Amino acid sequence: MNASPDIDDFLGMTRRHFFKKSAAGIGGAALASMLPGRGDLLAPDFPAKAKRVIFLCQSGGPSHLDLFDDKPLLREMNGQQLPEHVRAGQRLTGMSANQSSIPLAGSQFKFARHGQSGAELSELLPHTASVADEICFIKSMYTEAINHDPAITFLQTGSQLSGRPSMGAWLSYGLGSLNNNLPSFIVLVSAGQGGQPLYSRLWGSGFLDSRFQGVRFRSGKEPVLYLTNPEGVSAAGRRGMLDKLATLNRHQFDKELDPEIESRIAQYEMAFRMQTSVPEVTDLSDEPDSTFELYGKDSRKPGTFAANCLQARRLAERGVRFIQLYHQGWDQHGNLPGGIRGQCAETDQASAALIKDLKQRGMLDETLVIWGGEFGRTSYSQGALTKTTYGRDHHPRCYTMWMAGGGAKPGVTHGKTDDYGYNIVDAAGNVIHPTKHHVHPDAVHIHDLQATILHLMGIDHRHLNFKYQGRRFRLTDVHGHVVKPLLA
Repeated sequence: MNASPDIDDFLGMTRRHFFKKSAAGIGGAALASMLPGRGDLLAPDFPAKAKRVIFLCQSGGPSHLDLFDDKPLLREMNGQQLPEHVRAGQRLTGMSANQSSIPLAGSQFKFARHGQSGAELSELLPHTASVADEICFIKSMYTEAINHDPAITFLQTGSQLSGRPSMGAWLSYGLGSLNNNLPSFIVLVSAGQGGQPLYSRLWGSGFLDSRFQGVRFRSGKEPVLYLTNPEGVSAAGRRGMLDKLATLNRHQFDKELDPEIESRIAQYEMAFRMQTSVPEVTDLSDEPDSTFELYGKDSRKPGTFAANCLQARRLAERGVRFIQLYHQGWDQHGNLPGGIRGQCAETDQASAALIKDLKQRGMLDETLVIWGGEFGRTSYSQGALTKTTYGRDHHPRCYTMWMAGGGAKPGVTHGKTDDYGYNIVDAAGNVIHPTKHHVHPDAVHIHDLQATILHLMGIDHRHLNFKYQGRRFRLTDVHGHVVKPLLA
């Protein structure tokens, strides 16, 4: 006996098609829940202090002991062994665990206090010192990973394992875009730096829809790869091709109801609009000489950190939600004095200029600027310690990051470390050993930092989640606390 036509309609049907062919209300609700950018965007949990984020990620692990956290005791004990009670059995990397000795290394650089806040900064950061009263310094950061790849993955995605969405992707998913002609998440990488490799998964969307991943802008004639029309293809021809392609994709979507097909359509349309918007935003010829003087001479050289900071301000002006800058080369296991001096020369002026530029344009209050790397450096020397040089190994137990604008409390320093710069201590100077399971108000775990950033963007980090493979995931996993002393 042959099946009726109505039954035939449901034979071999996918779950998605079942909902589509069911009552319109059920089908509409199911479809809305599957299409990113329609049913997924969140209303803010509370009024946001920041509309956008500019994250100046210093890849490799800048030495807090030579930039932000002066330790006179290390100079006094220079060359002596790290006391066992300070290390307290904490693990070392394989690079220094096999050293016959681990001598303490005092910083070769002078420190001074700056601004009304009295923030203590190295002589290597004169420009950052000039905006010290705009900055919230966090000297009690700590992380879990001791090697670069898991540590920077943890900083960017909330997990040491690859495959999770990046912070920018989470915010794009949760808050959407402020400009339909530009991606909501854009990445800029300083050119020619070398150092630890950077992978596109650091700005990927993980299990979120692909439209939320970061789009990398490059220096040169083609800021976004494959964006320009091939030779012989006109704008009208490309528009016609995209219209026909969209028709085919929608036909395929009606058959499969795969959300990635909708994303593909949206990304093709965004790419078409970017053919006009990207050349405009990346053309710095309309910037006055005073702007280049503010950011430094390197800001005229495409691909430098200074040029990327200026580019970040232009992107922020045009409503880009999350702007990620990466600057590699802070991994100074040897010859730290020479290496870190060069890194600061490349980054100090432009970092401070970005704060000044945003403030003079009335944008700093709504733009959260973040500066920092994946971990700090050890108070003992890795390799040879001489009168002129030393190196420092990776140190996840304590380090410094800073924030400015966007609701971060200006002119404050949160947290402190012991006299050796090796452990976080409380207000009374007692060493504390916080973990993500046992938090301490004076210590700031990576998940705490992420929770605080989301809070400043108007999001309760516990509410921004996505169900994947039977579990609801979030940027802060099942951890994280908003660090209220960091809030203005």
